[in-house]
Amino acid sequence: MPPHHRFPLLAVDIGNTSTVLGLAEPDQDTGELNLSHTWRLRTNRELLPDDLALQLYSLLNLSGATPPGSAVLSSVAPPLGQNYRTALRQHFAVEALEVSAENLPDVSVELDQPTAVGADRLCNLYGAGRYLTNHEYAVVVDFGTSTNFDVIGRGRRFLGGVLATGAQVSADALFSRAAKLPRIALEAPASAIGKNTVHALQSGLVFGYAEMVDGLLRRIRSELDAPAVTIATGGFARTIQGICREIDHYDETITLRGMVELWVSQNQASQNQASQNQPSVGGR
Repeated sequence: MPPHHRFPLLAVDIGNTSTVLGLAEPDQDTGELNLSHTWRLRTNRELLPDDLALQLYSLLNLSGATPPGSAVLSSVAPPLGQNYRTALRQHFAVEALEVSAENLPDVSVELDQPTAVGADRLCNLYGAGRYLTNHEYAVVVDFGTSTNFDVIGRGRRFLGGVLATGAQVSADALFSRAAKLPRIALEAPASAIGKNTVHALQSGLVFGYAEMVDGLLRRIRSELDAPAVTIATGGFARTIQGICREIDHYDETITLRGMVELWVSQNQASQNQASQNQPSVGGR
């Protein structure tokens, strides 16, 4: 484990709609890194490095948290990733590890174009590791602006997946094309058969989306040669919790935890490489 003065570790997951941040610190007894604080913010691509630093200082002060000593960053919303790196470097003297397929030698990305996989999906790969103890495969369903189905195998193998339109994006498209339909909250109604327009829309958008998720998970499982455990995460996961029949676990922090585990793995690899490169002492 890296020296304690490099903690807490800040994990920044920048998505198209939301940015999720977490602080991780070592457990006093086990030394394992655990999330002590988490925040969810709306992603704003117009924020500059100084804006982001001010925002982060405000979150830390409100929570009484210690400023980060190190950081790991995942971004699918340029140029925010670079702006966060600049903010951390200039205002916190922290050089963030940015997640990409190119800097993860212990990951096998089994795609036609391995470098095309999103950084957030690589983080989910690490976070799913704890669910693979009794399974050969895991499928992480990440409900964001798009809904990503990430198929992961033991040994940090990213096998592929499915990209579907997010539930809120589908709802917004429907409302924009049908002027007479009211905008509604994406909540599950009491029954599938709607007795009014709002309930009918909620049934189609929530129950219909849940059936799409279940159907895709059944297809994915049928193409694997061993059973797969399924994990849901992301903002819409809370809405469909208990509705989808094919989801085994709901884990809101799987991406942030994956980033923490990824950072630990990379630091351990760097330490091992440094020790191998040191000249031996002694000899003739």
